[in-house]
Amino acid sequence: MADSHRRTSMATELEGTLLISGSLFPYFLLVALEAGGPLRALALLAVYPLAALLGAAFFSDELPLLAMTFLSTAGLPAADVAAVARATLPRFFLADLRATAFRAMARNATGERLVVTRLPRLLAEPFVREFLGDDVILSGAELRVFGTRLTGTVTSPPGIAGTLVAVLRGRDKIVDVGLCCAGDQPEFLLLCQERRVVSSPEKTPSPATPLPRSEYPKPLVFHDGRLVRRPEPVTCLAILLWVPLGVVLSVTRLLLGFLPHGAGLLIAAATGFQIRADLAGAASPATRGGHRRRRGTLFACNHQTLMDPVILSTVLRRKVTAVTYSLSSFSELIAPIPTVRLTRDRRRDSSIMEAELTRGDLVVCPEGTTCREAYLLRFSPLFAEIAAGGDVTPTAVRAGGEMFHGSTVRGYKWLDSVFFLMNPSPWYEIRLLVPVATAGDGGDGGVSSRDVANSVQKMIGDELGFECTGLTRRDKYRMIAGHDGVDARSSPALERKEDARNA
Repeated sequence: MADSHRRTSMATELEGTLLISGSLFPYFLLVALEAGGPLRALALLAVYPLAALLGAAFFSDELPLLAMTFLSTAGLPAADVAAVARATLPRFFLADLRATAFRAMARNATGERLVVTRLPRLLAEPFVREFLGDDVILSGAELRVFGTRLTGTVTSPPGIAGTLVAVLRGRDKIVDVGLCCAGDQPEFLLLCQERRVVSSPEKTPSPATPLPRSEYPKPLVFHDGRLVRRPEPVTCLAILLWVPLGVVLSVTRLLLGFLPHGAGLLIAAATGFQIRADLAGAASPATRGGHRRRRGTLFACNHQTLMDPVILSTVLRRKVTAVTYSLSSFSELIAPIPTVRLTRDRRRDSSIMEAELTRGDLVVCPEGTTCREAYLLRFSPLFAEIAAGGDVTPTAVRAGGEMFHGSTVRGYKWLDSVFFLMNPSPWYEIRLLVPVATAGDGGDGGVSSRDVANSVQKMIGDELGFECTGLTRRDKYRMIAGHDGVDARSSPALERKEDARNA
């Protein structure tokens, strides 16, 4: 009778079953690149083919695994590797998640679920905990730590079956159900009473179906890392061969910003930089107050990369001043438009922006930071207070590239624009929406600056098909970097003060 009420246990291998691909190289490469740097990633790329050949020659799956583990983690701070596992790897895991296997695991949510992996536990655990569930038991090798740094070796028993046996040790039962793919015989299946196939041979001519984004256990809003594509060995080789030409193209495209706007647009298109603009919304301005006519136009845009204000200035064919919080000195140096640094002191920032708006056009990014996915962060209402009695022009921005992301949290931020322009065909879309009239200085009809900010956010979200959220810059930095993201040149006290006022 007790057995009839026992929770059903289910086990699956992470790579090759729960994930479509069984290759571990991309994840080790990401750790080597993001936590160790390009030289370590190049070393891994160079050694991997030899390790794989030796493993095949000696019929050993462990040899290439141990080599990749050592090359990608040896000598690195454990905290840095953990940060990459938390902020970079989940996006690639989710993109490769097999729909049938995930749904089978989800149906057993009330039972005991075990995931076994050949990856070191440190690399897989953040993804498993965040997107599969805190109750999932993860079986994987443990990395040795000396002080605060990794030695590149493992302490756990080798092999999938060995780690699962360690998890089950001391219990009087084995696993009820083991998930697998047709034709595969993972070692851990020897510990399972029943085998359940999540893909059949008849369907092998067509590729396995990844889990749709709409079925993700929770939205993927924030992630870090420079690479856009999953770094398989061939992809890494292509990127390596492209980098020299990419650097030349990036420098050329940066210099184009200093040319007259018309010439810059034509030459940019010749280099493969695609810029599309829809300025129709600006042709239907809302009624403006007479005392505001001498002011410039205030543009409020969502934030994709550091180049947002530059591209806006280019398509408008006039100078636009950009306000920033933590722009690097190098980025300020190469900026072809005026930039003004804010202080995170609300009163001082308000005065600075008011003064700049009286001199000419001003562009602000109320999110305060970039967001790579189809989400908009909370818009700070400060821009609406500055425009009190005047208009705000909502500006919808989309940008992308095939190889490199143009933003980072843990990497070198001063290289953001360089990496973005290194893409073979980077692209930008700018759409000016119908200007929004704001309330006067004393308020008008109960419309607050927060209402205006939310309205502008919704207009941009509807135009782009992005989801509006209440997440902030602080949420992003806490998730990716483990801190509040306050620039060293800003005061933490002022940051807390401003967040309290925005709440």
